[in-house]
Amino acid sequence: MKEKLNQIKKQFDADIQNCKTLKEVEDVKVKYLGKTGLFADIMKELKNASPEEKPVLGASINEVKKQVMEKLEDKVTFFEDEQINESLKADKIDVTLPASEVKIGSRHPINLVINKIKKAFAEMGFSIFFTNEMEKSDYNFDKLNIPSDHPARDSQDTFYLDNDYVLRSHTTTFQNYVLTKYKPPIKMVNFGKVFRGDEPDATHMPVFYQFDVMVVDKDLSIADLKGFLENFVKKMFGESTEIRIRPSFFPFTEPSVEVDVTCVKCGGKGCSVCKKSGWIEILGGGMIHNNVLKQAGVDCNEYSGFALGIGVDRIVMSMLSCNDLRNLYENDIRFLKQFN
Repeated sequence: MKEKLNQIKKQFDADIQNCKTLKEVEDVKVKYLGKTGLFADIMKELKNASPEEKPVLGASINEVKKQVMEKLEDKVTFFEDEQINESLKADKIDVTLPASEVKIGSRHPINLVINKIKKAFAEMGFSIFFTNEMEKSDYNFDKLNIPSDHPARDSQDTFYLDNDYVLRSHTTTFQNYVLTKYKPPIKMVNFGKVFRGDEPDATHMPVFYQFDVMVVDKDLSIADLKGFLENFVKKMFGESTEIRIRPSFFPFTEPSVEVDVTCVKCGGKGCSVCKKSGWIEILGGGMIHNNVLKQAGVDCNEYSGFALGIGVDRIVMSMLSCNDLRNLYENDIRFLKQFN
């Protein structure tokens, strides 16, 4: 067995010396160290040796096997280093070439409009108030004078987490928090995402952005609401923008109004964006209902207020002349890169 072991060692030295590629090194490794390789064969023969010879022969086999493994590793390292050196020689960098263009990202159009709205409200002396997206059901409905049989309470329209909590369906939920925490005069606005059970289409999404405005003070009237709207709309859309106020109904305001602005694309002449009407609806609001004030502990005989809610996405669509709301949420780079 010693003579056979010496022959294996000599044969390996010759084979490893003749290797020209990593593939050939791998073949030599399999030949000597594989499950059916030469070292496996000689280990099988070891069982035929006498008890006295087995320890000596076993140690010799392991020593030779160790030398074989080290030489294989050295050979593999040699060829890998050679490949790296060849790659470095081939991959030359011409430092005189112009640098690659760095593509600069941009803010999302919804964020751009939100920032513009925040700036407009800051200039008018408003404070920003934030509430959670997970809201108590009574803050979402009861404290806003929304009756128990109102369609908005249906589970097809509102996302219920359990009987007591919902994903807020409007940012109007902030009103009771503010009215119970602060004493009038109050000028606050609340921004955030709202959730409704709408199927996505060109004008609806189950998640969208909204902001609510609330002003409470002595002797406020619908005339103050109209003056505020005219000021806000001109700050957002330009001095030439006009407003149109129409009567409406919301459980938390009385009287209630819906507000249109002259189309930002055609200036009121009529186009595809405004459906030839010259007007685009942007918000709803009115004078805060006495029941809402009473539930928050505000004296209705001394104070009054107005509130309004605006869909940010609708303003974005109007300003960008975009006719499909889904474009704002699908993150299509071809659409978004227009706002760099």
